[in-house]
Amino acid sequence: MKKNKTIAVSFPAPGGNGKNEEGLADVIACNSSICFIDGQLGRLVYRGYDVLDLAAHSTFEEVAYLLWYGRLPGRTEYQAFLDGFTGSMNLPVETVMILRMFPKAATPMEVLRTAVSSLGHWDPDSGNTRLDACLRKAQRLTKRIPLILASHQRLREGMEPIDPVLNQGIAYNFLYTLQSREPDPEIVRALDVSLVLHADHELNASTFAARVTAATMADIYSAVTSAIGALKGPLHGGANTEVMKMLMEIGSAGKARQWVLDRLANKKKVPGFGHRVYRCEDPRVAVLRKYTEQITRKAGDADLYEITREVEKTMAGHSKVFPNVDLYTASLYHAMGIPLELFTPIFAMSRVTGWTAHILEQWDNNRLIRPSANYIGPTSLQYVPMDSRTP
Repeated sequence: MKKNKTIAVSFPAPGGNGKNEEGLADVIACNSSICFIDGQLGRLVYRGYDVLDLAAHSTFEEVAYLLWYGRLPGRTEYQAFLDGFTGSMNLPVETVMILRMFPKAATPMEVLRTAVSSLGHWDPDSGNTRLDACLRKAQRLTKRIPLILASHQRLREGMEPIDPVLNQGIAYNFLYTLQSREPDPEIVRALDVSLVLHADHELNASTFAARVTAATMADIYSAVTSAIGALKGPLHGGANTEVMKMLMEIGSAGKARQWVLDRLANKKKVPGFGHRVYRCEDPRVAVLRKYTEQITRKAGDADLYEITREVEKTMAGHSKVFPNVDLYTASLYHAMGIPLELFTPIFAMSRVTGWTAHILEQWDNNRLIRPSANYIGPTSLQYVPMDSRTP
């Protein structure tokens, strides 16, 4: 890696001097060339490319290349990249042994967190901090997270894990190793687009957690494990699961309007709406809306799409809160035959490309991330012996 340089950090100064924003809202924490979000105009850009263009024309593997290398590849170099990336995707035998040891009550996110943290033990580049080695680790993580999820899901359902198909992409092999059948090409494409749309989103909670850990010069597996731990929290990664629960509770499109109105009247949040960054519709929603309609109708699951549309229309007429990326992924993943408990882990399956890109960028120009707290407690208390204290 390059010699350490100063990374731009702007945090609240101690003692209340300077800007103090709860949750670090609007605080600039670093310089980055990976992802740009325009929350007012509803734009999401990876390395200069609008995500809508990438979703329409690219693939998840090509977007991974873009995030890691900073540019889109030529045909020859991209083929060489794919040969190494999708040519061999099997899990280490030791990882499968670990998956067999988890109790049945363990959730997929808990399993993913622990399994990923163990992968470094069997990585042939373990301890190698050169850029080429770190890029290989990023590729291995991106290849293996889907296999961890599919293998664990099969084991908890009493089935054996199956090997992926050589020279097939991440979306194809996730569906194949999960369902043990050749997936429908339209469903593969829809999942691939979803992975593109989720690949990065600037300094969200999990990405920031990854950069904070990476800034200590911990290894890439530790940094990604930190990110998974942050994603596991329901305020970050669990929103599409809550959307699915909402759709199941509503039950039919005819009941959606009243359900939403009752929710709003009681000042309760409607899952799938609102975002810390966007002040308009999340740009990813339009793409996912189209694919959700297509795949739900193909799967005979169109009722879920119709419920979602009615929820969206009612919110548009009675609320100023806009839909976010989670609104349509719920019914989309359900129509693909993906279990509810895997909705959040799929987020990690995609976002690992963004996490690792940010980790590499952090190391390229590293400084320990150490913000200050605005202390609001007392400062002049006198110590009182225990026997003299008021109970």
